[in-house]
Amino acid sequence: MGPEALAHVLRPLDETYRAEDYPALLVGLAAPDDAAVYRLNETQAIISTTDFFPPVVDDPYAFGAIAAANAMSDVYAMGGEVLFAINLTAFPDDVDLDILSAILRGGAEKVREAGAVVAGGHTISDREPKYGLAVTGLVHPERIITKGGARPGDRLVLTKPLGTGVVTTALKNQTADPADVDAAIASMARLNREAAQAAQAVGVNAATDVTGFGLLGHAHEMAHLSGVAFRLRAGALPWLPGAVRYGEADNFAGGMGRNMAYFGPWVTFGAGVDRTTQLLLFDPQTSGGLLLAVAAESEAALLRGLEARGVQGWSIGEVTAGREGALEVL
Repeated sequence: MGPEALAHVLRPLDETYRAEDYPALLVGLAAPDDAAVYRLNETQAIISTTDFFPPVVDDPYAFGAIAAANAMSDVYAMGGEVLFAINLTAFPDDVDLDILSAILRGGAEKVREAGAVVAGGHTISDREPKYGLAVTGLVHPERIITKGGARPGDRLVLTKPLGTGVVTTALKNQTADPADVDAAIASMARLNREAAQAAQAVGVNAATDVTGFGLLGHAHEMAHLSGVAFRLRAGALPWLPGAVRYGEADNFAGGMGRNMAYFGPWVTFGAGVDRTTQLLLFDPQTSGGLLLAVAAESEAALLRGLEARGVQGWSIGEVTAGREGALEVL
């Protein structure tokens, strides 16, 4: 669902619940974020999130792993660890059940990699396969990382390359190079767990994961909730193999246009940013990396911490005191 439609359908929730009536719900009502967080006691808070979608790749095992990594990513964006997950599955009655078994195995093994367990689930019949997880995590109430803590002068660090949207669309269009697809699958299936651990070790000020709203959509949310502006360096952005080529060939899904229509008014592009790059920055991502705002003096330590955990980080911009939610791409 596009951002404008989502905002419309969620309005009744704002009218039904008031944040002040639920003081233990630390994140979930007052300001939108990647997951809900509910305080259990002075040292423990539960993180709750869910995500599911149709296949983005042909291999059922890889699809299961990607969907699971994507669903768990919201827990990592909040600075937590995954405890357990529940399968959410829709599957056609007339399709080989071995395919569903492979999807569930891919998801289960990815959850196990996260140090967690799949504890059940729910399955319905549907014309199109869909898979994901309802995920429960844990975080200390004083160590929650939200979207809204970025400060002027912070540096912006991204932990995965961009381009999953155009690569998987090119795959659907049967124009993708198998090596490029393999690189995208490896990126999408990679957990954000180690990146979150590095962020916690340094003490970042804000975080989000880059998924369906594209880099610019999620960056806008983070800047808006922080009351700041972001300046991004187009030349510093990392791209998956083939991503720019597929963008030049117009392998964009419909979500790109919806993202551009909704978030575009907040974005200013420099004269040197070509049209393909502009469109790629609105392109929906699947199981993307974390976008982290970290104090300038801690950026080097964050990048070292990421590298020590086998995660590459890219310094892609900085936080400024400009118009709330504004994005400048130079």
